[in-house]
Amino acid sequence: MSTKTEKKEIAFFERYLSLWVALCILGGIGIGFVAGDAMAFLSSLEIYQVNIPIAILIWLMIYPMMLQIDFSSLKKIGKKPKGIVLTLVINWLIKPFTMTFFAWLFFSNIYSAFISPELAGEYIAGAILLGAAPCTAMVFVWSYLSDGDPNYTLMQVSVNDLIILVAFVPIVGFLLGITDVYIPYETLIISIVIYVVVPLLAGYLTSRTLIRAKGESWFTERFLPKFKPVSILALLLTLVLLFAFQGGNILDNPWIIFFIAIPLVIQTYFIFFIAWYSGKKLKLTHAVCAPAAMIGASNFFELSVAVAIALFGLESPAALVCVVGVLVEVPVMLSLVAFANKQKY
Repeated sequence: MSTKTEKKEIAFFERYLSLWVALCILGGIGIGFVAGDAMAFLSSLEIYQVNIPIAILIWLMIYPMMLQIDFSSLKKIGKKPKGIVLTLVINWLIKPFTMTFFAWLFFSNIYSAFISPELAGEYIAGAILLGAAPCTAMVFVWSYLSDGDPNYTLMQVSVNDLIILVAFVPIVGFLLGITDVYIPYETLIISIVIYVVVPLLAGYLTSRTLIRAKGESWFTERFLPKFKPVSILALLLTLVLLFAFQGGNILDNPWIIFFIAIPLVIQTYFIFFIAWYSGKKLKLTHAVCAPAAMIGASNFFELSVAVAIALFGLESPAALVCVVGVLVEVPVMLSLVAFANKQKY
């Protein structure tokens, strides 16, 4: 009796994420052109430099991710520590610095003929925010498609979420400091509290309470799926608003998205292959090595966008860089999934 191997496919929304982002670019620019006064009003709704409408939308994106985090899985780290160590080294000791290097190389040097030093500084800042925020949500998709160990992937993501709490602010502050970009640390800290600490605690308390009351199968099969449309709608609305504010920048320089994408794509492939071949050198199994490489290559773009807006504003080049990160992520990561599956060992 023969058995067929189930063909794994990415869900409809994730598969066409780049298309949705492209449509949001067009829709957002159109809305910004038509409703300029309304955009100005929305832009003014701030508390401590945190835009309230964007904060609500991003929180609605991040909270469902945090519902999936299971800190009880961290008790198993001692059984297979090498994969966790690789994840931490790649994400916190290598990735932020290589992202900064590629951003500096392109924005301050290769593009210097048509990008001013001040503008280059903000583009670099956006790249730094992307590089300092390892993936939290989409990595589960990449792990699934590349036959990663789902339990170990959960452990890797849980560790990264805890590290973000203590490492994101000092790393971002240090890298922005050496690139001569001033940031108000209180705004950076407030952003981490709003977009990581609060949803992380809320997600953890919600999941623990509901699992105890209803059981794990009910939680994963019935409760979690209800939040997926909320996350998708919040993401799309956030992108439309961002491009409504960014419309002027894009129309003034329509090639800027392409130029921003180049260093981001190079960085993604560079980090993936460092993690992939390091994992093979450490003799990690494919099911552990593939997700470790995927986490390093992809980004927690929701957090990056939120912090970029809080630090530099809705219409800033830094925020635009983070949004372009969303645009290029899916096609690049799918190519890396295909590589990992072809090289499966």
